[in-house]
Amino acid sequence: MYRPMMLAMSAMVAVAPATAMAETPRELLTAAAFQAPNKPKALALIGQAIAASEKILAARPGDREAALQRGVAIGYRAKLTRSRSDARTSLGIFERLAAQNPRDPEAQMGIAGWHLDAIDQLGAFMARTALGAKAQVGEAALARAVALGGERAFYPGLAAMMRIRRDETDLTQARRWAEAAATGQTPTQLDTLMKRAGLAILPALRANDGKAAAALSRKLLPFGKIAD
Repeated sequence: MYRPMMLAMSAMVAVAPATAMAETPRELLTAAAFQAPNKPKALALIGQAIAASEKILAARPGDREAALQRGVAIGYRAKLTRSRSDARTSLGIFERLAAQNPRDPEAQMGIAGWHLDAIDQLGAFMARTALGAKAQVGEAALARAVALGGERAFYPGLAAMMRIRRDETDLTQARRWAEAAATGQTPTQLDTLMKRAGLAILPALRANDGKAAAALSRKLLPFGKIAD
């Protein structure tokens, strides 16, 4: 049983109001990850996102956006239903996208989130034994995602939270990324969300309180406000 939290997953959807009018997979997944009030509502939105992305792929098999969002959605479902098979399926999607375009920051963030979330939830030994998750792979993909993401706030904002969650003593790197997010560009609503998150954890990081920064980061990451 496994609860992978796709930050990457998270991370790869544009923020939109949680209304019945949300139609694209990105909108549906954002509502599920950041605005759904409970697990059943989140799962319903995820199911709609999977159906929508698969409909697009049926018409356009090579559609990168639909494939990406399908991977995010399946990863989200894996977290909420504790499905090991879904977790592996989502990783396979991100790895294929990264192989097609090694400079795709969203694919890299998906890989990073998969490995690091697995370790966060299962512990390093169990995550490696049950799923093959490796901290080194996740951390390398995380750094690549930030490097490839340009000046956008999204990538360093998400990376800062994932990093301090992973290691409460690594204040320097987490603070560097949070500060980059705080001054980053916000071309999408998701960038705005991650910029706010970076600003939110900066006071704790600047006070050298890694524990507080990590606790807040867990709440700001996808599904952080939904009780188990």
